[in-house]
Amino acid sequence: MHATAGAGHEDRLRPLPYAPTAVLFDLDGTLVDSAPAILTALELAFTELDLPRQTPAELMRFVGPPLVDGFRLHAGLTGAANAEAVATYRRHYRDTMLDSPLYEGVTELVRALRAAEVPLAVATSKHERYACEILEHAGLLSCFSVVSGAAAGDLGGRKAQVIHAAIERLAQAGVDVSRPVHVGDLDHDVAGAQAEGIDCIGALWGYGNPEVLRGAVALAATPAEVAKLLGMEV
Repeated sequence: MHATAGAGHEDRLRPLPYAPTAVLFDLDGTLVDSAPAILTALELAFTELDLPRQTPAELMRFVGPPLVDGFRLHAGLTGAANAEAVATYRRHYRDTMLDSPLYEGVTELVRALRAAEVPLAVATSKHERYACEILEHAGLLSCFSVVSGAAAGDLGGRKAQVIHAAIERLAQAGVDVSRPVHVGDLDHDVAGAQAEGIDCIGALWGYGNPEVLRGAVALAATPAEVAKLLGMEV
């Protein structure tokens, strides 16, 4: 029985009806609280480019999806203007990105899964090199067999693409990828996982909520609850 948002606490945390052969994690809003660093870089980019000011709530729309989509959908920028905005943001983000603390309980969850020899990957729309640097700074990079993110120019950064690439790279490393599961905090995590034919556990400690995460196979309020859904204790 899959857990649902409306179920009682114990039913909601009933383990998945299968043992995942690999676990994929989103990065922003799931492993690390990156919003403050991202919003600071966005505000600096908007000021430098003389773009109309957006509130912090409006800027939160940029957190998660590829940047090219964010600047197109939420700032109306296309073509060269879009590319300039992305480059300007990234220049400022280089100075702020390591100010992204791990969420409480994430280290324990990741290390417990690693100790149990569960293959782990990160699937993020963030630039892959930046994701690796953030994980290295947080002391968790070595726990992940694969870090899958966007390439230069935001190529391949859509959620379904990075999930597909993560699974493909795990398979190339000899991992059984017959039943992977993704853990993420936003609707594009759920949609990306569904597009690849896998389940998504909704991370409620991130930037989403039950409404945003409808369609997730289960919802977890804390990393420890993810462990319970995976049939583990941390």
